[in-house]
Amino acid sequence: MSLRLFSAGLLAGVCLTGLAACNDYAGESGSQIMPRAEAQEVPASGVGVSSDVVKLHQGMLVMDTHLDTPAYFHSSDYNFSKRQSFEEDGTHVDLPRMKEGGLDGGFWVIFTPQGPLDEASYHAARNSALMRQTAIREMAAKYSDDVELAFTADDAERIAGEGKRVVFQSMENSYPLGTDVSLLETFYIGGLRMVGPVHFRDNQFADSATDVSGEKFGGLSPLGEELVKKANELGMILDGSHAADATVYDMIELSETPIILSHTGVDGIYDHYRNIPDELLMAVADSGGVIQINAYGGYLEALEPTPERTEALEELNAQYGDPINMDEDAMNAYREAREALDAEFPPPRSTFEKFMEHLLYALDKVGPDHVGMGADWDGGGGVDGMSDITFLPKVTAALLDAGYSEEDIAKIWSGNMLRLMRQAEEARTSELSSPDVLN
Repeated sequence: MSLRLFSAGLLAGVCLTGLAACNDYAGESGSQIMPRAEAQEVPASGVGVSSDVVKLHQGMLVMDTHLDTPAYFHSSDYNFSKRQSFEEDGTHVDLPRMKEGGLDGGFWVIFTPQGPLDEASYHAARNSALMRQTAIREMAAKYSDDVELAFTADDAERIAGEGKRVVFQSMENSYPLGTDVSLLETFYIGGLRMVGPVHFRDNQFADSATDVSGEKFGGLSPLGEELVKKANELGMILDGSHAADATVYDMIELSETPIILSHTGVDGIYDHYRNIPDELLMAVADSGGVIQINAYGGYLEALEPTPERTEALEELNAQYGDPINMDEDAMNAYREAREALDAEFPPPRSTFEKFMEHLLYALDKVGPDHVGMGADWDGGGGVDGMSDITFLPKVTAALLDAGYSEEDIAKIWSGNMLRLMRQAEEARTSELSSPDVLN
């Protein structure tokens, strides 16, 4: 089976409730693993960018705040050290492509699907999240000549300066913590430095942007407030991506340090549940926070599937029902059927130009001190014209063409995120540490 894996239907329930622009399914990474696209014509320069721009780009500290690639680390089909291809296997990130695209690293995601809110499910989610963190640390150990775990902002600059790739860790969906936020300490010791309370559905911590069943808490729950305080105590950046607007406002008000939206878009370009309105964008910036623009096609614009694909999806859903209720055998059968459907009726894709509309809109509204990039690589990110990380120099070229300075672009690529990290580090009160033990 290919790398385009499926989760236990995280988004299926949301889609069935009628989100008009909702993508078809959720991948194990936390978003959608986009199906195979037609091969693109790539200019001889690699991405159609001048050598001067490529040199400038390669000289910057280029970071992405949402890399879902750890979903592949325990897959026999994926090898981080070998150059792979989106057109062949749907992946976006590996070590050769990081070097080619000038990606110095970023936040590698510990994602756990949202499940029932009961003790048995919390325990299973906890185990899954701990295994995902272990996989990230195993990757860092296995490829220690080329990558290194990072625990502080200073670590990132040192590691990149040594020619290695930076491995921070983030948690997308705090569901695995159950009802005991002290478990966050365990993940901190393992290297976690960013945490988001919620994913596609409301959970025990907060309301989600894409759960249209109705507000559960009107923002953060009392337990979610404890989570924010614990993250501040540990010196973690708080991530409001996937959270309902009310939740993000609560996080801004309660957190002692600015928050980040690690992979989010703007309503000003496309009105979608996962994108934020101008007033919230301003509130994030006014509090010192940062929005990292994603490249997830279904959040960039309304993408209309062909009638044939729509009909096939309806038949598939009628046959298998909600994936969240499937056992392992049914899920395997569903995956195979969905693979065949996507091959026969490929979904529509957004474009690099539309991604840049979101990025430039946010920059125009709040300026280069409050914007960055979290494209959702290996979690559904990628568009025509920017199908994987080898195309990142195009972003630098487009920003230069839009009139942004080298200093501005350096902030967008990593400076703003590292500022937030330093603020979180300075505010921490915990004495816990993360031992750098890789063997």
